[in-house]
Amino acid sequence: MIHQSAIVSKTVEIEEDVVIGPYCVIEGEVFIEKGTEIGPMVHITGKVRIGKGCKIHTGATIGQSAQHLTKESNGKVVIEDGVTIREYASIHRGTDENETKVGKDAYLMAYAHVAHDCFVGQGAILANCATLGGHAVVEEYAFLGGLCAIHQWARVGKYAMVGGLSGVSLDIPPFCIASGQHAKLYGLNIRGLKKHGFNLDTINALKRAYRVIFRSGLTKEEAFKSLEEECIKFREVQEMVNFVKNSKRGVTRDAGIG
Repeated sequence: MIHQSAIVSKTVEIEEDVVIGPYCVIEGEVFIEKGTEIGPMVHITGKVRIGKGCKIHTGATIGQSAQHLTKESNGKVVIEDGVTIREYASIHRGTDENETKVGKDAYLMAYAHVAHDCFVGQGAILANCATLGGHAVVEEYAFLGGLCAIHQWARVGKYAMVGGLSGVSLDIPPFCIASGQHAKLYGLNIRGLKKHGFNLDTINALKRAYRVIFRSGLTKEEAFKSLEEECIKFREVQEMVNFVKNSKRGVTRDAGIG
């Protein structure tokens, strides 16, 4: 179902039950899987693969060249099944031979931007005008508030929440909540954890891990050692510890409240 005003290159492959709205331009090495709906005035270009059942709204742009001053944009964009891309959101292709990837069931609200070489995990949500710099990582089920900005190469851990208007220059650990112009941590994302079905024992273990790592005054090595038992019992605590251990940019500091 391709609107007569849409321009679709012969190089584009389209499966059954795909809807392409008026005034779209789709060109390049594009593959669109079945059941995806593309609204009016969408531009898709370059090497792009779009999964099943995606919904792409008015004016979105996918696969444009990277906003990079020195590297070539020879990479691609991979959008997995069930992704929603709202009005005028933009997703740029990877540099060199790299890929920009948006995971299954992610939701990008209006004017959200996913830069070159980024990874957005399954079920993650980027609210209106949330912006990722190049190579940023947003892990599964993380939530980015409206108008927040994630610095290039920074990571936002799984099930974390970043408040609106926040500037994130360092890594946000999983399961935490962060906010501020120069973002700081404000404990765990309790509401999000409950919403996603984490049990009370796990939440309490993560609370203790947070206090030990960020509020106890211990060195990182001392904190990790004191959490060895919790790491054995709770996979989520081990994930938090590993995230902090392996951070390359450094981890966001606690706000010192509570």
